[in-house]
Amino acid sequence: MSGVHFSLTRYGRQTLARIGPPVLLSLLCLQEATANEAILTSEQRTSLRTLLHQECGSCHGLLLKGGLGPALTAEALQGQSPEQIALTILHGRPGTAMPAWNRFLRPAESLWLAHFLLQNSEAAP
Repeated sequence: MSGVHFSLTRYGRQTLARIGPPVLLSLLCLQEATANEAILTSEQRTSLRTLLHQECGSCHGLLLKGGLGPALTAEALQGQSPEQIALTILHGRPGTAMPAWNRFLRPAESLWLAHFLLQNSEAAP
């Protein structure tokens, strides 16, 4: 687990207690997913692109330029890390229409989607 370092100052302990074990576990899984990213087959990547346009596009717009949910273009996501985006995909956004996809996607798949969105300014077909 090299690369995972937490400062356990008073504020660090409070932050760890606040975000909870599920999110910490997801962070560790995302780090593992980065190492396993090459495991996704061409068929899995195609399936993820289809999911992105059919499922995500229903809220984020067919061209992913916004709708009920915000735009998912590289420009709109600028400043966010792939890990942040992947965590949002996995756990959703409480209090919004954004559902958690962790029942359907593995961390490596959510991380691949995040990288795909960040690298493709026109990700829509």
